[in-house]
Amino acid sequence: MRGPCGSTVVICKLSPDQGGIRINKLSPDYGGYDREPFLAELYDLVPQYTGRGDLDFYVDLCRSAGGRVLELGCGTGRVLIPAAETGATAVGLDVSPQMLARCKDRLARQPEDVRSRVSLVQASMTDFELDGEFELVIIPFRPFQHLVQVDDQIACLKHVHAHLGVGGRLVFDVFQVNLDMITDPGIFEEREDMPEFELPDGRKLRRCDRHVATHRSEQYNEIEIIYYITDTTGETRRLVHAFPLRYFFRYELEHMLARCGFHVVDVFGDFDRSPLDDKSPEMIFIAEKEPS
Repeated sequence: MRGPCGSTVVICKLSPDQGGIRINKLSPDYGGYDREPFLAELYDLVPQYTGRGDLDFYVDLCRSAGGRVLELGCGTGRVLIPAAETGATAVGLDVSPQMLARCKDRLARQPEDVRSRVSLVQASMTDFELDGEFELVIIPFRPFQHLVQVDDQIACLKHVHAHLGVGGRLVFDVFQVNLDMITDPGIFEEREDMPEFELPDGRKLRRCDRHVATHRSEQYNEIEIIYYITDTTGETRRLVHAFPLRYFFRYELEHMLARCGFHVVDVFGDFDRSPLDDKSPEMIFIAEKEPS
């Protein structure tokens, strides 16, 4: 629970078979997932998320980590639970209680041996303290880009560094900037990115997105993702997920990682481990903790 100035000091730990959530000190709601409860409900129904090509990549990393795994921004357990199903012992951390509640519900439907390998922590990725060391920390699907301020980015990387054993690895992805796209005035128009389809309960969902503003000197954009939900009576609601999104360039992140005590082992351009080139959609960083 939030205390004064958005901090939290209540800590509770439930046994794995209860699917418990430990609450740690909190910081602001990066990404807006707390402000809009509908996001947790819809997240696991959006094809762009459920069919994202990163799942096998991250699950394979977790399976072969050789020790404990920490996922920052675990959300509803899209990566966390499949990783535990393969035998990984993992901690999932997220700032959103709604997303963690959905993860907890999904975890409760898993066999006991899977549940026993997973712990959930409600905390900000910029400010957390967990017991023990990890062999691997992952940040799948761009939560790092919700950290608009450099101080928050550094805070996140330093907390990751403190929780990794020497030689432990951090793996995360951000999109590679498409300069043609961010200079296209059409990005300010609402454009469909997901055609309408029927939800399991009979409602219909269509999704659009648009840029609201760009801040080139500060290297972030203001984004809206718009959900149109039509109920079985034909009434349509328009729900908006609005958030700032930071964008990065390769060597900016390589320098930042070095500043925080990491050595960059590799940079991939997609989840098939292809090298980064001018046309790559992603920048996937494999960074190793250096001795202090």
